[in-house]
Amino acid sequence: MKRFAMFTTVLALGAIFAGAAAAQTIQINRENKTIAISTTDEATAPADISAITVSYEVYGTDSNTAYTNGAKISHAVLDALHKIGVEDKSIESGNQGVERNTNFNNKDSPEQRSQKQFEMRQSWTVSVLPQAAAEVIRVAVAAGANRTGAIEWRLSDRKALQAKAAESALVKARAVASQMAEGLHVKLGDLIYASNETPTARIYFKSNQYEVSASYGMAGTVVQDLPPLEIRPQTMREETTVYAVFAIE
Repeated sequence: MKRFAMFTTVLALGAIFAGAAAAQTIQINRENKTIAISTTDEATAPADISAITVSYEVYGTDSNTAYTNGAKISHAVLDALHKIGVEDKSIESGNQGVERNTNFNNKDSPEQRSQKQFEMRQSWTVSVLPQAAAEVIRVAVAAGANRTGAIEWRLSDRKALQAKAAESALVKARAVASQMAEGLHVKLGDLIYASNETPTARIYFKSNQYEVSASYGMAGTVVQDLPPLEIRPQTMREETTVYAVFAIE
């Protein structure tokens, strides 16, 4: 009994330090005959949605000219995306507007500055499968979207990844509990309680699969001079902390 009390004290101290380091926490309750363990683990999966920022900026001598120049690019970009199979439901508008330009290049001549008095900007978020991301960027740039390329990688079923992380954490918890039970010369019983905590995250719905065909420029001609980029999806990670209580016999 004395050895058991000493071992419990060591475990309690270890739990304090482990909790401070956001690692596993272990508690033993002799009265209820349980071992409670808090463990953290993660699961990974490749992103299956690429949310691409497609945008442009264009200038003009006045607001009407800047707007007109922008409208031409706007229609050309959407037309190019439609022609490779991207549907409207996967294209979301971001920001758009005309404003006076105050950010001139110091090397611009007075004549160049006069042509950039107003600026028109517009952006969209285009969500497609990762394998179509390079083609979306290619045709958008060819159509005049000169601020295109940022990608936010997403996962369509993040809850499944969270569940996988929780399962791994629970397996780790049982392994640690088994070691503790063996050290106490007791038998580990059934799992009697478990809960998990996961960080707040947005859940993304699965996007449609698009067949990528020939790409088109502003005049509707096939664009062959822009090679596609080499783009690979990011690895998504989900971390889960599980609190598990096991019976001891």
